[in-house]
Amino acid sequence: MQVHYNIDELPYIEHSVVTIGSFDGVHKGHTAILNQLKFEAEKISGETVVITFHPHPRKILHALEAPSLLTSLDERIALFQKNGIDHLVIVPFDLRFSELEASDYIEQFLVHHFHPKIIVIGFDHRFGKERKGDYTLLRSLGEQFGYEVVEIPEKVLKDSKISSTNIRNTLLEGKISETTMLLGYYYQLEGLVIKGDQLGRTLGFPTANLAITETEKLIPSTGVYSVNVSVKKTEFPFEKKGMMNIGYRPTVNGKERRIEVNIFDFDEDLYGQTISVELIQFIRNEMKFSGLEALKEQLYADKQQIKLIHDNLGAK
Repeated sequence: MQVHYNIDELPYIEHSVVTIGSFDGVHKGHTAILNQLKFEAEKISGETVVITFHPHPRKILHALEAPSLLTSLDERIALFQKNGIDHLVIVPFDLRFSELEASDYIEQFLVHHFHPKIIVIGFDHRFGKERKGDYTLLRSLGEQFGYEVVEIPEKVLKDSKISSTNIRNTLLEGKISETTMLLGYYYQLEGLVIKGDQLGRTLGFPTANLAITETEKLIPSTGVYSVNVSVKKTEFPFEKKGMMNIGYRPTVNGKERRIEVNIFDFDEDLYGQTISVELIQFIRNEMKFSGLEALKEQLYADKQQIKLIHDNLGAK
């Protein structure tokens, strides 16, 4: 997959099949659009082109209402590549771009830069100033500019009952199995390992304290999770199982939310390293225990439960 950051330097694609959207999460609902995109490209021996925006348009247009993100830009790029897209074009979204009239958006943006043969959009796709552009306008200009429009019907997308908003809600409610089902993959957090107070080490459960890399990333509800942990951006990459706590550590009167990961069968120094954590299952809510010994006993029980979960997943 080729990733393009400058639309003025795009290569000419003779038979481009284009879709447009924010695609936060690149979830199963989005996959329906991407699959149609690939199907249409195959019919005309063309190449698939996904146009996405960064930052998220709502951050520019409605900053106070902008949602937390399901995927960072790097995660979106990786997911598009996994979906077999030929070209990903990342367009900077700003107020000037948002002021393009819908007809100018089609002529000056889509046609001028991408020369589409086919444009694939969802039934509710809107574009241009005040989001006045839609399927009807796109189709009405198709003959003039030499493209056809394929609309993904409302029934196809709504029957899936998948939306980025629904997925955000499952994460905030701790429904991680449902999150995975809607996304089609495990939700991921990525962060830099920073110094903590090393309380976990004194309990026999050393933890990596994470400072999340993407500041706009949605952090799931507080509690204990079964996770996969990987370090890729290092000389010695690894993948391990583990457990993660998101919360305030009420047993020791903690005041700030922390994200702490205990990596099973691992006790190396990771300070300054970036690690990725995949959420497998929600285990329990955060609780206040009578003391450190009671907390230690619960952590041991959590670890045994999580190991059993991983064993069962491995057996499938």
